[in-house]
Amino acid sequence: MNSFADQWRQSLDAWAIPREILEAAEESPWIHPLELFLVPDVIESSPSHDRAREALREGGTVLDVGCGAGIAAFALTPPAAHVIGVDHQANMLLEFHVNAQKRGVTCATIEGSWPDVADETPSADIVTAHHVVYNVGDIVPFLRALNDHARVRVVLEMPDHHPLASMSAAWRHFWQLERPLAPTSSDLIDVLDEIGIHAHQQVWSGSMRKEQNLERAAHFMRIRLCLPPSREDEVREFLAAHPESSVRALSTIWWDT
Repeated sequence: MNSFADQWRQSLDAWAIPREILEAAEESPWIHPLELFLVPDVIESSPSHDRAREALREGGTVLDVGCGAGIAAFALTPPAAHVIGVDHQANMLLEFHVNAQKRGVTCATIEGSWPDVADETPSADIVTAHHVVYNVGDIVPFLRALNDHARVRVVLEMPDHHPLASMSAAWRHFWQLERPLAPTSSDLIDVLDEIGIHAHQQVWSGSMRKEQNLERAAHFMRIRLCLPPSREDEVREFLAAHPESSVRALSTIWWDT
């Protein structure tokens, strides 16, 4: 039988956009608009932040993997006094640095993909990785490197279902393409158990960060659907008729090291 790690990889592989659609696309669908990752002045509390904060000493350190602009890290300052951000996008790391300055904490940034840059990344009291694991097919080295870099606790946050599941109806409408259902947060728990990490899971409901302006939302979705600019009006009409839910099921997964 395939391992749970193999099943995780195979499930993510099934999310690949068919080659004929991808090759015909005029723009890359893999976009991460910076404005959707900006850190608000006041970061709402969440189970993920709570599980990290309760294990963090005053003046401690946080390593945020796949940090974006740093919501997971800066939700913990204070008590954290030093934050480390890892991301493959330089513009995200620049925003991370700016946010650290605003909050009066020291920071370090490492550009690259995890765990490729793990050897050059310092350890920290708390390691966070929010909304990252569905991008990782080779999940075991990713998880082990998180574990190896945490002196106290690792805290993951993820939707219970793939973050692109909200677009499944649009793929069906525009391309007659059915999208997968797996993997899920429960599948990640199975992988962790398989590699000897006993993790806790807390399921909760949280708001979905999305573009509020219909025009810009249609623009982003049109690109992600691999459609040409001439069809953006159709995408806008689809979104107006099928508004996305603003709430989704999330899981906080954590373990002590």
